[in-house]
Amino acid sequence: MKKVLIISTSLRAGSNSEILAKEVAKGAKEKGHKVEFVSLKNKKIAFCKGCLACQKLGKCAIKDDANKITEKIKKSDVIVWATPVYYYEMAGQMKTVIDRANSLYSSDYKFREVYLVTTSTEDSKDVADRVISGVQGWIDCFDNVKLKKTLSGGGAEGPNDTKNMPKLLKQAYEMGKKI
Repeated sequence: MKKVLIISTSLRAGSNSEILAKEVAKGAKEKGHKVEFVSLKNKKIAFCKGCLACQKLGKCAIKDDANKITEKIKKSDVIVWATPVYYYEMAGQMKTVIDRANSLYSSDYKFREVYLVTTSTEDSKDVADRVISGVQGWIDCFDNVKLKKTLSGGGAEGPNDTKNMPKLLKQAYEMGKKI
């Protein structure tokens, strides 16, 4: 059994990436993993100030919800990021959480596997390439951590569109079962 943390980074009601993330959660739970789902909705997360105090304190000096999320990342075996694609890149709030998790570099983090779920309006095979590259850049800063699988769902123009995409929902569920 693995401890799986799923982080939904979309702030939109009816978020397509969150719908898929919840399918990943269902699959992982069915497999017997302990799953925690965190949404960035209603979280207070400030931008990183680059002060590097986190390297001495073991956590960010800014007191907001980012420290709680970083601690959850640190203690999980598997991280699943779910993000909408904005201008061919991850959502800004996802990047902010990644930046604020800088204290993880010098910590005794547990995670070894990272998964990525993206949704976009554009339905093109390579629309999420920059998101994947950005997540891989984050992963490359850690020893023994691998990007295990990505799932990109295109054609999701409005809220809740992925609810009507059974093939994509099944792929997300199966991703969770393979964790």
